[in-house]
Amino acid sequence: MRRTDGELILVWTVPVVAIVWISAFFLFPGFVHPMSPAMSADEVAAFYRDPGNVPRIRYSMILFNWFCVGLVPILMVLAVQMRRMAHRTPIFSYCVIGCAAGGPTLFLTANLFWIIAAFRPDRDPELTRMFNDLAWVTFTAGVPFLIAQSVFVAIAIYTDRQPRPVFRRWVAHFNLVVAAALVPAAFTALAHSGPFAWNGVLSFWVKNIAITAWIAVMTAVLVRAVSRRRGDDTAPAETTAEGLASAVPGDEATV
Repeated sequence: MRRTDGELILVWTVPVVAIVWISAFFLFPGFVHPMSPAMSADEVAAFYRDPGNVPRIRYSMILFNWFCVGLVPILMVLAVQMRRMAHRTPIFSYCVIGCAAGGPTLFLTANLFWIIAAFRPDRDPELTRMFNDLAWVTFTAGVPFLIAQSVFVAIAIYTDRQPRPVFRRWVAHFNLVVAAALVPAAFTALAHSGPFAWNGVLSFWVKNIAITAWIAVMTAVLVRAVSRRRGDDTAPAETTAEGLASAVPGDEATV
């Protein structure tokens, strides 16, 4: 195997992860039409007691757990590419690794709260609403790791002074735009309605679209970076072989 084979294999797991994410999103009845934080305890309890909702909640959260785990490989490939940038320190890649541990973990924790709320739907409505609040606020407001991750990636790209940098500068601009798009979601615990609420335009739709776009774009640029690295790994060997052949005495006479 080449040194980059493992990286390429991990990057190409992303389409499978994307299918899991899309399936979980449309399977969970609280996402297509996001639940409102203004719902009463009885309304929330009725949502979790609905026989048509209970299996969908449980299975969608199981799928969503695997989506969170599936994010780890692409983030590790990103950290490896950052190590190849022209920096005097690997600190930026370490920061991304740290953020990679936080973001998926928070999302997985939110999934557990949803599945716990559906585990005993006959419990007291106030307790069911508490678990529902825990799930939504954790899922929506847990974006600082994602924001920091995008900022670290952007800084690393801006300071990569190689003649042929690992990523083009527009990738840094894109990461800063994603980071800005995620900021409103951090304030979701302050609002029960409006664009900053967990079902609002900024905290739900803009945030999730930004995360989806980040995964799609970064997968594409990672495939390009890894493929280029594979080409660089084979080029020196071919050049050396050609050089040795031209250096063999009598070659020109024989030809």
